[in-house]
Order: sequence, then structure tokens, then C-alpha cells
Amino acid sequence: MSRCLFCHQPFFERVSWHGLLLLEEESALCPECETQLITLEGRRCHICSRALRNDERICHDCLRWQQRQETADLLERNMSLYQYNAFLKEVITMFKFRGDAELARFFAGRLKALYQKEFRGYLPVEIPLSEARLKARGFNQSVLLMEGWAEETKLLQRASGEKQSKRSRRQRIARINEQPFHLTQLAKPLIEGKKLVLIDDIYTTGTTVRQAARILKRHGAERIASLTIAR
Repeated sequence: MSRCLFCHQPFFERVSWHGLLLLEEESALCPECETQLITLEGRRCHICSRALRNDERICHDCLRWQQRQETADLLERNMSLYQYNAFLKEVITMFKFRGDAELARFFAGRLKALYQKEFRGYLPVEIPLSEARLKARGFNQSVLLMEGWAEETKLLQRASGEKQSKRSRRQRIARINEQPFHLTQLAKPLIEGKKLVLIDDIYTTGTTVRQAARILKRHGAERIASLTIAR
């Protein structure tokens, strides 16, 4: 019997041949909680995975990113596990802001599977926290999401600044020309001519990953994609 990391209720693992053969990791969420996670299906923007309502292949946000000279083709594509709904918002809040880092192991295995399906040959690169925020939180959620399938690269460092979560959508997009990231001394020989996939928890407007992609491409990276829990 296991105990759900979100609702804390005990539950029995579903029995399957994969589980019996230890090909599946134990679930960290009970079946009732897991059903509230909405996978991304249907017609999606081919760049950011946002749901599309019309016959377009690209959403309005990505169209605007592509029309700006400084952001066109910075991001090859974003892939996410789930739609960002009220339930997932609460789960990620527990994970990021209440110190319940154990929830990371539920998502890490799923991100690994999506990485192996979509991004083989890409070097996973965590989105860093500033030193002040890392000290306050005690962990970088992106590093925890890579645990068990990718190593922390420490290629990027982040300056201190206001939290993205405190900014409106318009404010985030308007700050695209700011550069909160810089490369570490280890970075250049590891990224030149390489394909990289940025690991983060949520893709909202795409500003953060494009800011990171800009400096990585400026120093020789060939392609930049992103992989997140939520879209």
C-alpha cells in the first residue's frame, strides 16, 4: 500500500505485468488525484503545444514571437506533459513553494519517457534559480525533475529579480529583451554545435525559455527546445 503525496490518502498500486517486472516506477499519486491531470491531446500549436481552436498550426503568441526579429526561431518547440489546470497548479505549488520536493519523482519518470520519445540526442539543461531564491527554497525544481535520468549541467546562472509568477502575461512578454541569464565557464565547449532541451516546470508565455535560448544560441548552440510539466 502506498500513500498519495498530494491528498495523503492510502491507496493500492494498480497491478500490471510491467509493474511486476519492475518496468514501472511506483506512482506517487493515488488514482483519484492522477485522473485530475489532463494530458495534452488534440490539435496543438506545433511550437508551444497550446490548444488550437481553428485550422491554424501556430498559436497567436508563437506567431508574434516568430514575427519579431530578435525572437524568431529561438525555440524549436516546447513539449509538456499536462494542461495547467487548478489541480496541477496546487500540486506544483506544493512542489515549488511548500518544500514538498518528493512530488518531483512522480513527474521525473514521465518527463524521462517524453524526453526519450521526442528529444533523444538533446542535452537536458535545467533552468536555474538565482542564488537568493535557491537559498530560500532549498532546491531547484528543474534539477529535481531531471533526477534519475539526466545530470545537472550548471551551464546557466540567473541574476536575482522579481518572480515571474508576480508578473502579468503582458509584463512577461514585454521583458523578453532583458537577459537574466549568463553562461558559466563550463558552458561554451559543451554547447557549441549541440542540440539542447531546457527543463522547467511550467511553460506560460515562453519568455523564460526564449531568454535562455537566446544566450545559448549566441554562444553556438544549434537548436533549443523545452520540456515542461505543464502548458
